[in-house]
Amino acid sequence: MTTVVFRPRKIRRVAWACAVGLVVVFTIVGLLLGNTPTGVIFRTSDQVAMIVLGFLLAGGVLLLTRPRVTADAAGVDVRNVVTSHHYDWKDVLSVSFPDGAAWARLELPEDEYISVMAVQAVDREYAVASVRALRELHKAAR
Repeated sequence: MTTVVFRPRKIRRVAWACAVGLVVVFTIVGLLLGNTPTGVIFRTSDQVAMIVLGFLLAGGVLLLTRPRVTADAAGVDVRNVVTSHHYDWKDVLSVSFPDGAAWARLELPEDEYISVMAVQAVDREYAVASVRALRELHKAAR
């Protein structure tokens, strides 16, 4: 039984670069807070809070690296930034990538759909190959 796993590519690189940048910038700002000529007094707790804030923001940005879709002959698991869903192929009408959409989606009964954030338009050829593979699994299961 073939299992395929797809994760976004470009957004993962960008998110990691932004996360590292946030930590570096907030750490530098936190360390430099103690020496201001403005007369404002920053304590060590303020400096630590600034560094911790950088890590928290970086963690928020890294949530964008979470999306993943795993599919096999039985069904498909879609993990987006916050939510996760499992669908049997019999419950999926089609795998689509509408014009102008940022990511692919699974068409469900009663005009519902679930976004597949792991397959993003910015990944171009990788996104096309991912949708084709998902469609083949869907076709084989039906």
